[in-house]
Amino acid sequence: MVVGSLKLWTNLVIEGFQKSLSIAKFLCLLHATNTYVCTPVTPYGPSMLPTLNLTGDLVLVERVSTWLGKVDRGDMVLLRSTEDPRKVVIKRIVGMEGDTVTYLVDPKNSDASRTCVVPRGNVWIQGDNIYNSRDSRTFGAVPYGLVEGKLFWRIWPLKSFGSLHEKAKEDS
Repeated sequence: MVVGSLKLWTNLVIEGFQKSLSIAKFLCLLHATNTYVCTPVTPYGPSMLPTLNLTGDLVLVERVSTWLGKVDRGDMVLLRSTEDPRKVVIKRIVGMEGDTVTYLVDPKNSDASRTCVVPRGNVWIQGDNIYNSRDSRTFGAVPYGLVEGKLFWRIWPLKSFGSLHEKAKEDS
């Protein structure tokens, strides 16, 4: 009786360990995919209006392009905030290193503009809503190393489901 009970407990422990190992493998795969390949993001705020909604969008961000240096002007990117490193923001790349960028200093109140050259290793980012966006016009060019990924697909709302690249082409 004791041997049978011991065998039952041993089998239960082995089965529990195997299931725990399977769950751990799945969580590791999920973490690696989220960190290095692709991640879902819910943008918030007015800076990317009208391309992205104020709230309620769900988009996919792929992270491989940034490693391969395949981000370019016009791409919407997820980047670490220069003002608060605990936050990530979504903006559009307007200029790459070496580009000359002309921008409105205070579009709400004047037509005054400035021109600058984007320094080496930096990108110039702006929100699509120039009247309500904190971006390179406020804090200057951003180091390329802060760019974490490129937005490529809208999942939600379903009526806008699809490629964000196609949306950018339609808006142009």
